[in-house]
Amino acid sequence: MLTVHHLNNSRSQRILWLLEELEVPYKIERYERDPETNLAPNALKAVHPLGRSPVLELENGKLAESGAIVEYLISRHGAGTFTVPDNDTDYQEYLFWLHFAEGSLMPPLVASLVFKKAKQKSPTLIRPLAKKILDAIIDSYYGPNLEQSLRYVESCLSKRDWLVGDGPSAADVQMSFPLEALVARENASKWTAINAYVKRIHSREAYKRALEKGGEYDYA
Repeated sequence: MLTVHHLNNSRSQRILWLLEELEVPYKIERYERDPETNLAPNALKAVHPLGRSPVLELENGKLAESGAIVEYLISRHGAGTFTVPDNDTDYQEYLFWLHFAEGSLMPPLVASLVFKKAKQKSPTLIRPLAKKILDAIIDSYYGPNLEQSLRYVESCLSKRDWLVGDGPSAADVQMSFPLEALVARENASKWTAINAYVKRIHSREAYKRALEKGGEYDYA
């Protein structure tokens, strides 16, 4: 049986969702973030040298990186819409979204969130200067980059319910994590199609089962 080494409030939640959609039996080994640093515990390093989650434990090894895990599960257990598209045009779209999630969307999103926390936690005496510097970095690079990516996602989702084809696919699994983080932020209300899309994901019975099994999951 497959084992998911699952960290609370992490990308591994979407792996649980995919496994539930595929109806593949699995076990969960749970790990909790440090309440002070919000970092993964050292116990994960005994699972994989990088000490991150998710890690999928197989009969003949262990696989890290959520994108790699998603592709592995689809290749071995894919069914219904959770397979690689046969149509070449859909396949190109599928590959794009599968890698866009972590390659283009997550870096500026994470940077924006990290800089926001850095401004809040800066020492009082230098907080105004720190805020000015961090705002300048966001405004000159990460902000415009993120805005451009989100405009594209919003445009695509305004024309369809799912990113590829007539139902959810691995592309939606990969995109779920960054978009959940986005809609949890106060300034995300303008992305109406993205908000509706995340609600569709959350309404799926497989997603609800995964959320119940996975435990704490703070979207923000």
